[in-house]
Amino acid sequence: MSKTRLERDSMGELEVPFDALYGAQTQRAVNNFPISGQVMPESFIRALLLVKLSAAQSNVELGYLDREIGDGITHACYSLLESQDMLAHFPVDVFQTGSGTSSNMNANEVIAKLASRASQMNINANDHVNFGQSSNDVIPTSIHVAASLDLHNKLLPALQHLIQTIEEKAATLTKFCKTGRTHLMDAMPVRMDQSLKCWAAQLSEQKLSMAFFQTRIQSLAIGGTAVGTGVNTDVKFSQVFTRHLTETTKVKFTPMNNLFAGISSQDTAVTLSGLTKSLAVTLLKIANDLRWMNSGPLAGLGEITLPALQPGSSIMPGKVNPVIPEAVAMVSAQVIGNDTAITVGGQSGNFELNVMLPLIAHNLLNNISLLTNAAILLADKAIRDFVVNEENLNIALGRNPILVTALNPLIGYAKASEIAKKAYSENRPIIDVAHESTDLSLDELTKLLNPMSLTKGGF
Repeated sequence: MSKTRLERDSMGELEVPFDALYGAQTQRAVNNFPISGQVMPESFIRALLLVKLSAAQSNVELGYLDREIGDGITHACYSLLESQDMLAHFPVDVFQTGSGTSSNMNANEVIAKLASRASQMNINANDHVNFGQSSNDVIPTSIHVAASLDLHNKLLPALQHLIQTIEEKAATLTKFCKTGRTHLMDAMPVRMDQSLKCWAAQLSEQKLSMAFFQTRIQSLAIGGTAVGTGVNTDVKFSQVFTRHLTETTKVKFTPMNNLFAGISSQDTAVTLSGLTKSLAVTLLKIANDLRWMNSGPLAGLGEITLPALQPGSSIMPGKVNPVIPEAVAMVSAQVIGNDTAITVGGQSGNFELNVMLPLIAHNLLNNISLLTNAAILLADKAIRDFVVNEENLNIALGRNPILVTALNPLIGYAKASEIAKKAYSENRPIIDVAHESTDLSLDELTKLLNPMSLTKGGF
């Protein structure tokens, strides 16, 4: 039997593991919610600790906590943030009370225990660590702080890295022309660099949308306490708090204009989740383009060869699969699914409090983490080093009857269609059939049907 100790809360005594930093309320949550085995994301716990740290500093400044107590709480928070086993002290399941009260009290108890040990004072989880706060404003605030920091420090830099990698790769591919495809069918030619620049433009739009949204996710519900009225906290608390948090994180945080909205709804998180879903759709398009272009090498398109990263089959020797695009496609599917759960969660703002906060936190931060890692892998292990199979490009390009589109202004759509159909049926180069069927010279046709020229637009 593991050693235990008795802890007490408002509901009575309870045994907790002897060495645990948390107390009775955390243990009750561990006992009550053995559901998924998944704990709250690390970035959420870090944000929660930053909230407690900034709250202590603010309450000292405003005169509601003795400096020694405030310093004890601050030092405890920093020690946890620097700890290698921080998450061991936060065992509460994601699927817990909808306000996240269990996670808030988990943090309060752990911080109080550490601060009391270090300072030799009796620092209380509720009366000191949680002073001037409620789970109802702390948890929404922690969601915003975690998402803001992960956006600023992880996802936006990862997106920029992917965009830059694509643009650098595109600059090396200007001489390669390929058959364009619409409806997965042969269409007019495009250059390889044009295809990649399309990806970069899509990603740049996604990055711009997220960057534009940053100020909204950096506005916080703190100071609203239980229902948004700010009961039991100083009216200046939210302003002082966001100043301290900004100084600590170097990211600009502000109080929400309406604290009631920040507590009763999760509209901002739902919107950010929608942006992660939109990015997932873009990454899925890029991943699928890469898979199609890499398909073969003999029976597919075979336009590019992705880096060979691992054996592709346990039974077929020599087979190599597009594993990074496949992984990115699965990430996209997961993000889209997470967004649906967040959407449902956002609807659960009943009167003065949303009651699916832990779910929203878990899925939103999971989305940001998945997309960050996927973007980096797609850049470094797929796009940067793929090789163009120029011979395969040219074989398909030279026999593409759709090139006849360039002759439309000279011979008309109907005549061009007749030439294209004949080239298809006889499996002949379009230039040969056009030379037989029109008064245009071979030199004129060579110029008019030059695939590279056709990638530049105009007549």
